[in-house]
Amino acid sequence: MSLIPYGRQNISEEDIRAVVDVLRSDYLTQGPVVPAFEKLVASYCGAAHAVAVNSATSALHIACMALGVGPGDLVWTSPITFVASANCARYCGADVDFVDVDPHTYNMSVERLAEKLELASRAGRLPKVVIPVHLSGQVCEMDAIHALSVKYGFRLIEDASHAIGGRYKGKQVGSCDYSDITVFSFHPVKIITTGEGGMAVTNDAELVKRMARLRSHGITRYPSEMTQPPDGSWYYQQIELGYNYRMTDIHAALGVSQMERLDQFIEERHAIAQRYEKLLENTPVRRPWQHPDSYSGLHLYIVRIEQDAMKGSHREVFERMRAEGVGVNLHYIPVYRQPYYQNMGYRREDFPEAERYYGEAITLPIYPGLTPDQQGEVVRRLLTPSGYQTIF
Repeated sequence: MSLIPYGRQNISEEDIRAVVDVLRSDYLTQGPVVPAFEKLVASYCGAAHAVAVNSATSALHIACMALGVGPGDLVWTSPITFVASANCARYCGADVDFVDVDPHTYNMSVERLAEKLELASRAGRLPKVVIPVHLSGQVCEMDAIHALSVKYGFRLIEDASHAIGGRYKGKQVGSCDYSDITVFSFHPVKIITTGEGGMAVTNDAELVKRMARLRSHGITRYPSEMTQPPDGSWYYQQIELGYNYRMTDIHAALGVSQMERLDQFIEERHAIAQRYEKLLENTPVRRPWQHPDSYSGLHLYIVRIEQDAMKGSHREVFERMRAEGVGVNLHYIPVYRQPYYQNMGYRREDFPEAERYYGEAITLPIYPGLTPDQQGEVVRRLLTPSGYQTIF
């Protein structure tokens, strides 16, 4: 059988024409399409401002910088995430710690966060920034996390790399009702793509100014931000040390076109998830639980296996499915297990839920265009050794 990947981009003829139009225009980068994309995403999310960059990693980095994260500061995030959610703080010279995950959503646990904050408060070592991660597109319990931020005085960055198009308590992810900044990813396997790219959205005018500078070498062309009157119309100033994190108009054109189908993509993902729900009923497979306050973007469909009932170890099931042409994945290896972070002294026993998750989780294919027949094949391959039958 041909490979069924866990995710893939969906590119239309309209997407191709949008990119070609930019290639035929006067601007390939720093033209009018990037700001148009920013306005489109900000408007969709109900946020005031947006800053497009070349990756979600870059967006996380400049978000941390804009909030003043630096050496001696502490940033907390989830251990079940891609390493970028933690690395962004390390880029700033800050220390990182992790909050164990909820056993149902696999997002940062509010209970563990509250406990950890109480201990940190007594020790006089509270985080400057907390980065909740909306794993698979399901939104963290942001109202409770925000309430803790008010109580303990930390800032919030939502890592919504998986979550554009989702909603929380009726509002679009990215509205920043409960956070200072929200970050999106537009990598090819994400819900919409710009090839590579990311975006930070915020309602804070000062934060957006600083992030816009930081993505472009720390340079400003606005006289109001300069230390002296401009020498002429050509003049610019480097106010601080920034980076070349700019998004090109080529990438933004693809993003603008993809945004037209964002809601359609989300609907298709939910239809696929509903089919999985029916196919996996009465099987030894734990299906993803959806919090009633969250309408997930469903970037990922993560199941957990009961190893005894499946008649094979987690690793055996995973490797067999890959060998048989189903491109399953595992999102993610707990960050503290990575050699770079292991060397900092994290203990696996401090994160029991993350450890249990890592020993059972498998990401099944989900993307627009995945057919019912392909889904049936995925489930057959998953269940074959267990002896369980399902309706295909």
